[in-house]
Amino acid sequence: MGSTSAENSTNGNAGVGRRELIKRSAAVGLAAVPATGFLSACASGGGDSSDDSTKGTASKENPFGAAKGSKLDVVIFKGGYGDDYAKAWEADFQKKLGITSTHTGTQEITGKLQPRFNAGNPPDIVDDSGAQQIKVDVLYKNGQLLDLAEVLDAPAVDDPGKKVRDLIIPGTLDAGLQEGKIVALNYIYTVWGLWYSGKLFKEKGWEEPKTWDDFLAICQDAKKQGIGGLAHQGKYPYYINVAIMDLIAKKGGLDAMKAIDNLDPKAFVGSDAAQAGVEAIYEVVEKGLLMPGTNGLTHTESQTRWNQYKAAFITCGSWLENEQLKQTPADFDMKFMPMPLLPGSALPFQAIRAGSGEPFIIPAKAKNLPAAKEFMRRMLSKEWSTLFAKEANSLTILKDGVDPSVKLRPGTQSTVEASKAAGDDTFRYLYTEWYSEMGAAIEAASNELMAKRIQPKEWLKRAQAAVDKQAKDPASKKNHRD
Repeated sequence: MGSTSAENSTNGNAGVGRRELIKRSAAVGLAAVPATGFLSACASGGGDSSDDSTKGTASKENPFGAAKGSKLDVVIFKGGYGDDYAKAWEADFQKKLGITSTHTGTQEITGKLQPRFNAGNPPDIVDDSGAQQIKVDVLYKNGQLLDLAEVLDAPAVDDPGKKVRDLIIPGTLDAGLQEGKIVALNYIYTVWGLWYSGKLFKEKGWEEPKTWDDFLAICQDAKKQGIGGLAHQGKYPYYINVAIMDLIAKKGGLDAMKAIDNLDPKAFVGSDAAQAGVEAIYEVVEKGLLMPGTNGLTHTESQTRWNQYKAAFITCGSWLENEQLKQTPADFDMKFMPMPLLPGSALPFQAIRAGSGEPFIIPAKAKNLPAAKEFMRRMLSKEWSTLFAKEANSLTILKDGVDPSVKLRPGTQSTVEASKAAGDDTFRYLYTEWYSEMGAAIEAASNELMAKRIQPKEWLKRAQAAVDKQAKDPASKKNHRD
């Protein structure tokens, strides 16, 4: 998969600042795999669990007193962005602070880390992403996460007169919010939407569709020529929800999006926007415009067939290009585009879902908290942000954080251009971060919808039932978007 992500709530901005950069590829979201019964054994609270060997002398350059000669245990989700960027960070950390790292790059985040969390022996810093992500809301509820306020309020590496949080793109921290606390740093600037091959479109004489009718017309033309219309990553319905939820937000505006995040009793049933969005996707199914077999494929299988020109479009976040580097023909000319508009949409065509993904967490029981905090502080420096961009072909949440000399690949560059075109017309759901169980229930309904086992009316009922169930949890009152 790619990675993960989310955005914008407490400050009242509905979107993310000026969508100044974009590409945080990833993140956010991979498929939501419910973490049932996770961590019941060990719900430790916060508190500094570091022993004396990890406590050094604090200074202006080392505000947390990370100790020279100590060790840092780093676990990185090795997905669309790989893990070379983290190795580069670790090498610099050792060079500058004399702190060595134990590095684990894996896609088996839950498998490798659940036993460690349960035993009270977690790593020091984790890129908690991918299909097997440990859900951040579950970790938070079990007292497993450090409140990152201390890191965000520390002096910024590049401008010690400012706090770290002052140099971050507005709104991008909101993805890591749980009950008003930032407990995950979503590091990569990401957009979500539709993707296509510039080469294929040029050959077929197709133009980027701005309306849903134009989108369907291309899918129908593709079908006549033996090409699938829309591909999606069937085994991970997170991805088709990108399309459904984008259509809902663009049709009904920010109020329709916030109704879902705020668990409104008419978030789905009784929402004209939700009905229009799900009916539009179902029309693709009913008319046979899906890429054949796409419902049974994993993310990489579906994406690879798309790379082989077996479908005109695919839904995904901006980690797609990185994830498909080996499968993408050199002349494919990967392009990102916003979701086309349904009739009477409240938001313009240029509006995109944008924000941050790829959540980095510091476990509350980390053995080397001072070094973990300092490592995260340095992640938000121009030097480390540029290292990331070079290795991972993606932008970070740091304002102007990537050196202009870094050349981005075509697909990623197209997300940068889409972000600039969107300006302030960006939006971002937060229910995926706040309520993973509800998110999984909506995905399950979408899986049934795409297989034609249920129709839009039933999908709306199931999605609303998931909202209503979540709303009964008293803790949900602590999360709210204005």
